[in-house]
Amino acid sequence: MPMIQLRGAQIRYEVLGQSGPWVALTPGGRRGHDEVLAIAEVVAAAGHRVLVHDRRNCGASSLLLEAPAGEAEHEVWADDQQALLEHLGAESAVIGGSSSGCRLSISHALRHPGRVRALLLWKVTGGAFAAGRLASKYYGEYLDAARAGGMAAVCATPHFSACLAAQPDGGVAERARLMAFPLDRFTASFERWHQGFLDDADLPVLGASAAQLGSIGVPALVVPGDDNTHPQTAGEALARLLGQGRLEVMFPEHQDVDVADEGPWIAREREIAARFVEFLGQALR
Repeated sequence: MPMIQLRGAQIRYEVLGQSGPWVALTPGGRRGHDEVLAIAEVVAAAGHRVLVHDRRNCGASSLLLEAPAGEAEHEVWADDQQALLEHLGAESAVIGGSSSGCRLSISHALRHPGRVRALLLWKVTGGAFAAGRLASKYYGEYLDAARAGGMAAVCATPHFSACLAAQPDGGVAERARLMAFPLDRFTASFERWHQGFLDDADLPVLGASAAQLGSIGVPALVVPGDDNTHPQTAGEALARLLGQGRLEVMFPEHQDVDVADEGPWIAREREIAARFVEFLGQALR
């Protein structure tokens, strides 16, 4: 699978489809690109070129645990994605993603507005519960590890140990670099990113204000989630605030749990992809 050096990071990526409009899709969490392949394959088969990639700090891509001051991690991811599209010769693209991939996609539209043709947004995160839980999940648990055992403990966490194992050399070089990374720089970055989530608790969706969402002027399909981290109300607010947002509720029954079972979503991935294809047929005319 191709790897490319972009913006100081080695990024693993894959392109499905040979021709047609570009679409870039990103999974949720810190998952690798394979988590969105089932949807990407359907979209590609319908006549699109679909880019999927491992974001930095995810999958087999580089582990770079800080960013320029003032940038959230999903903003760094969005800029990486744009650089990758430019490398591939895509003048513009449909941008889509689930959960953290949804935040990336919204950031992409805000930071590179002339390069985004439409948005596919599912499992939208929003609200105080999501802000607190995700701050802990993405950053708090790694801060706890670092304070307890330094960078060795960070490398030993399930996520980062899996990322290291996925590296071409089994993570030998990357682990050595992380072990030499100054602990105070790591904690400063993760504390800032952690606080960024908490600061977004009162926004309609994590990562963007109502005014920012209202400035996005491209067609968008929004499929809300069905749990406390991805509440339907966040998806409804997003579709309402986007200038050309369309709401598509596929899981109307709310699950009063942190994160709902993935099984029903996985079972309906081809249906979700078909809705995306139908929407793009209208949005890209």
